Amino acid sequence: MPADGLIDRHVAFVAALRGAGLPVSLVESLDATQAMAVIDLMDREQLRAAYAAAVVKRAPHRPTFDRLFDLWWPPAIGDGEDAFGNADGDGEAADGELQEIDPADLDAMKQMLRDQLRDVLLRGDDEALRRLARASVNGLGRTDSQPGRQSWFTYRVLRALSPETLMADLLKAVLEGQEQGGLAEKVARQMLTERIKRFEEYVEAEVRRRLAEDRGVENIQKTAVKPLIEQVDFLRASRDEIAELRRRVYPLARRLATRLTAKRRLGRSGRLDVRRTVRASLSSGGVPLTTIHKPHKPHKPELVVLCDVSGSVAAFAHFTVLLAYALREQFAKVRVFAFVDTCDEVTRFFEHGGDVADALARMAQEADVVWFDGHSDYGHSFEVFSQKWPEAVTPKTSLLILGDARTNYRALSLPALRSAVHHARHAYWLNPEPRQYWGSGDSAASAYGDVVPMIECRNAAQLEEFVENLLPV
Repeated sequence: MPADGLIDRHVAFVAALRGAGLPVSLVESLDATQAMAVIDLMDREQLRAAYAAAVVKRAPHRPTFDRLFDLWWPPAIGDGEDAFGNADGDGEAADGELQEIDPADLDAMKQMLRDQLRDVLLRGDDEALRRLARASVNGLGRTDSQPGRQSWFTYRVLRALSPETLMADLLKAVLEGQEQGGLAEKVARQMLTERIKRFEEYVEAEVRRRLAEDRGVENIQKTAVKPLIEQVDFLRASRDEIAELRRRVYPLARRLATRLTAKRRLGRSGRLDVRRTVRASLSSGGVPLTTIHKPHKPHKPELVVLCDVSGSVAAFAHFTVLLAYALREQFAKVRVFAFVDTCDEVTRFFEHGGDVADALARMAQEADVVWFDGHSDYGHSFEVFSQKWPEAVTPKTSLLILGDARTNYRALSLPALRSAVHHARHAYWLNPEPRQYWGSGDSAASAYGDVVPMIECRNAAQLEEFVENLLPV
């Protein structure tokens, strides 16, 4: 590849990483170019490792990096030539593991590939598995979707080969007469399942590569790369993404707790000590050249969380409550109130030191948060909160309200909210809806935003940014 083309590809690749959410600075981009000068550019894995060392700062970002790297620095071009113009050798692997495929006989091709897949899965040869995936996509993955234009599909390959149906035969070959159902079978099944999963991933990667060649990398990367987990909207997260977000709550809390503790310790000095300042000025003829301040006394504020747990925003409220309780050591007291169309204090579910996820499940089942029809009623909930717990919010309290501010066209009860905000040291409203939707339909975000600062908080990245600034120094 010419030097100019290499530079252009590097610039485009870094832009793609940034577009996917990876924070790649200019310095890190330059570090990657310097690393390219000392590695063997003909060794693709060296290039991958050099780029990853320079631009990937968090382990969860590595899958996104690898997927984009495979698109911008593909392992092959066309049916067999690698990205640097070398013959790849598909169909000519060592020891004859990949035989010549005759496209004229589709059934024979499928059976041949299944036999080869069985042999490669038994051997566990990762490179042979990659080559077989490429050969399978070349033989089975393409279709003429339009005159003169081909498309590539993963499901055509996996449906034709059905690698999961090989499991029984593979187990029999691996165990070779050993006892069925024991530990040996469990280990063998797990090993074969992982190899089959790798093959499926290689097939998907090969299909993406061929699509990128035909339609352009820029067009394919938009759909090929999943959003980073911290950029996934709470309200649109899948079940797997919700589980991953929950796993990230406590590492996030530990990191933020460390930052918040250091932030308070490094806070500015306290109030001016007039007496000591005047006394010190006597040595300079009464001119106060040096001011002396009283020691700064960091304090732990109290936190009151008032959250909408109706179906539309329950996942968002749960994540934020999880984070608040993971950070509870940073607060003198944490109280949580949940509501749908009425309000109930749910702090009791978190007081016994048990698992917070179990406490959230209990809260959903046992809390008295439905009064009339189970649809969000912010106005009535605010009134109940102010009447039943008037002492909850004090000048030491940071008040945190969570919800989308969609009131089902019911009364807003702005005076009750205004009273709580007035008594709080700080008050914030986190809204998981995109800002452009605020004020549309039954959204009262604009009206409530006049009373309390309303902050867009759609994903974990925005939640982290907010929490870092939550505690005053």
